[in-house]
Amino acid sequence: MTAGLPRRSLLLGTAAAALAAGPLTRTAFAATTARTPKVLVIGLDGTMLNRIKDADAPNLDALMAGGLTAASSLYANPMAATSSGPGWTTIATGVWPDKHNVKDNNFTAPDFATYPDWLTRVERANAALSTYVVASWAPIPDTIYSATVDTRVATPSAEYDVGTTSRAVARIRDTNPDAVFVQLDNVDHAGHASGSASQGYLDAIQGVDGQVGQIVAAVRGRATYAQEDWLIMVTADHGHTPTGGHGGSTWEERQTFVIANGGGLAAGSVRYDVRMVDIAPTALAHLGIAIDPAWNLDGAPIGSLTPDVFDALRPQLTGRVDETGIAAGVLGFTHTPPSGWSVDNSAMGTGGVTEWRGWSFTTDEFWTKTQRDQYRELNVRSRNVFAVADSDEWADKSFSGNYDTTLVSPAYPVSGLATVKVEYTCYYQQDGAQTAKVLASWNGGAPVQLASFSSLVNGRQTHTLTVPAGATNLQLRFRYTGSNNWYWVVDNVRVYGV
Repeated sequence: MTAGLPRRSLLLGTAAAALAAGPLTRTAFAATTARTPKVLVIGLDGTMLNRIKDADAPNLDALMAGGLTAASSLYANPMAATSSGPGWTTIATGVWPDKHNVKDNNFTAPDFATYPDWLTRVERANAALSTYVVASWAPIPDTIYSATVDTRVATPSAEYDVGTTSRAVARIRDTNPDAVFVQLDNVDHAGHASGSASQGYLDAIQGVDGQVGQIVAAVRGRATYAQEDWLIMVTADHGHTPTGGHGGSTWEERQTFVIANGGGLAAGSVRYDVRMVDIAPTALAHLGIAIDPAWNLDGAPIGSLTPDVFDALRPQLTGRVDETGIAAGVLGFTHTPPSGWSVDNSAMGTGGVTEWRGWSFTTDEFWTKTQRDQYRELNVRSRNVFAVADSDEWADKSFSGNYDTTLVSPAYPVSGLATVKVEYTCYYQQDGAQTAKVLASWNGGAPVQLASFSSLVNGRQTHTLTVPAGATNLQLRFRYTGSNNWYWVVDNVRVYGV
């Protein structure tokens, strides 16, 4: 939450129930006849993953040890503020704010009709399933989750997280819910009061960890637990500055995470390609609800995520060379392309900032720290390592000539195919006379233009191509030109027959 919303008094939970069982085992989120799939999502408002690791948090530590942990970063304005309204809505809907249209805590014009919460989708798919949401922050059950959900509870302010926890425990223990969302608020309160670098913030994490332990113990203490297949996920809506507060564009404010235990996820696994938008589709898939492509979700079930060739470059990433805003210990760029790929800089100017001379391969943490509030934070649909051509940052050091660089793909085999699809994630900011073109070449012939961008693009691009007679391979080129303009991001390139 941010200033202007009512705050509840600081109440630290004191229970610290241990997690009684190890990781749940299950295969790839598909329902089985032997065990009934169920989902519990716990939201910890304003909680930062790195501070969980610093705190005395045995229950959260056990969930991480028994499952998956993934750091995830947020957008910033103008897409949305790093506030609770956009954060919890993104988690609930599985799409980023430029789709659900919640920009702040005012909920001025949300598009819940197109992008409803995941519990509403559960009810629409199977009304016999029991859905429940309880939260210490009232807009979650009152606004974000719809009246289609079986039970929505905004905990009275006087009860705060203690009441939210007791209600969640009772619901799980005494009834038979299938899908549950719980939000606990006190860590955010501590962040506002004393900052994420404070002992008070760590104390609040310790308190909420005990409440998480109570809720998880209620799941594992159910009489029917052996016949059930619980997927438990824990997340947060935003981070906090070291001195307290959020809503802005600093790296600390943009921090969130996904902890997932169950669903066949490997114990102790760490991933860099999982985002907060994956929580809703992962929950739906675990319950056996098919994800309709017409929903246009940004997230995907975790079990379906496949790293791309750029992600394999992570071990090769190195630290800064010319950049000054990036800490020396942050590893985040390389000019060496994946096997089969190449970068043509034959028309590239000389000099400039080393990191961005021609197409580079980088991460959100490294790239966005080059310069805040120049819209790099809006690159939310790229995952892990991505390719970027950034003429703006390149020009921050003395240079000559123009920025002209081409990213060249391997030659994809197309023999025997009548049509192929070319897909890639694209984030492009237009400025001045810069150009961005996608070109296709059959059997090494003259490149043919597939696309040319001249305005903001932020999403998945798809081209369906007819394979010419006699063609055996297809090669792609991503050519960017400019001179101290903006940038172009490309990620997750796929070519396949249809």
